[in-house]
Amino acid sequence: MADPFENPLRLELGLTPAKRLDKALAAVVPEGVTLSRSRLQNLILEGAVRLEGGDVVREPKSKVSGGQVWLVEMPEATDIEAMPEDIPLDVVFEDEHLIVVNKPAGMVVHPAPGSETGTLVNALLHHCGDSLSGIGGEKRPGIVHRIDKDTSGLLVVAKSDEAHQGLAAMFAAHDMDRHYLALVWGAPSGADPRLAGVKGVTFEAGGVIRISGNIARHKHDRKRMTVVVDAGRHAITRTRVVEAFGPLEKPVASLTDCWLETGRTHQIRVHMTYAGHALVGDPVYGSRRAIPKGAISAEAADELRGFGRQALHAATLGFVHPVTGEKLEFKAPLPEDFEAVMQVLRRG
Repeated sequence: MADPFENPLRLELGLTPAKRLDKALAAVVPEGVTLSRSRLQNLILEGAVRLEGGDVVREPKSKVSGGQVWLVEMPEATDIEAMPEDIPLDVVFEDEHLIVVNKPAGMVVHPAPGSETGTLVNALLHHCGDSLSGIGGEKRPGIVHRIDKDTSGLLVVAKSDEAHQGLAAMFAAHDMDRHYLALVWGAPSGADPRLAGVKGVTFEAGGVIRISGNIARHKHDRKRMTVVVDAGRHAITRTRVVEAFGPLEKPVASLTDCWLETGRTHQIRVHMTYAGHALVGDPVYGSRRAIPKGAISAEAADELRGFGRQALHAATLGFVHPVTGEKLEFKAPLPEDFEAVMQVLRRG
């Protein structure tokens, strides 16, 4: 048997994983850990992957079975080129292990081509100095999950390796309580026969709608995600209407509470569009909607049509502190632009 790895990432396969090792592992990499399928292939070839209780496997096409646990020896984190920048942060909570921030819309989480500066990471490097954790071969730093550039709201970042590993494990096990507020076109309802006919949509008690659909890159547009069958990554979103606007029988828009059982790229935006209720202002998945004359005021209609980003806000974040064991829950109010359109809608 191979010697135990010193710093393994533990990946547990589902009951029906992909048939080959590299694909199966890529499908269960926790949110916040940067391991692409090609990177996993290289790690397998380098002898950095083994079956728990077994030997190293060096063939990416090796067959796997459901329920297996695989260990991936993570490369030592290396420095990134991002520079500290004195950018104001809305810090909701901070201790020696982690920091929770309320990210404004328009801020990218991590530097990337075209967005090398002004990111949350640049701000964190200035605020936290060297006390940020790295994982996956790069000091990201401390990033265990992300929200889109134009989505506002709560984000937790690790400052210690212990917290980083603990938070990553929580995301992998879906032990995080994350609720988003989304302003969507129409109002999803169990009484809607069209919605009842959408594959993967089911209705639960309390007006909750469950949307289950695998998410993968769009075949023709790699910047978009889409719901697919027998491919992609398993994803489940639940949603319920908090407040509806317009005629009772056919609302023009509604504020919805969305919460995640999984965390995939653009998950809420993709699932709500799939269900026929795209987010107001979404430039990628949304579309211009006709608003019946007189359904809402002209001012409210103009606000909806003119909202310049996807109307999505990470409003609630709850988890058990990975080091102290304390139960933490944070709430962030709607940002000014989102709140402004809500006020106009409430006036009719």
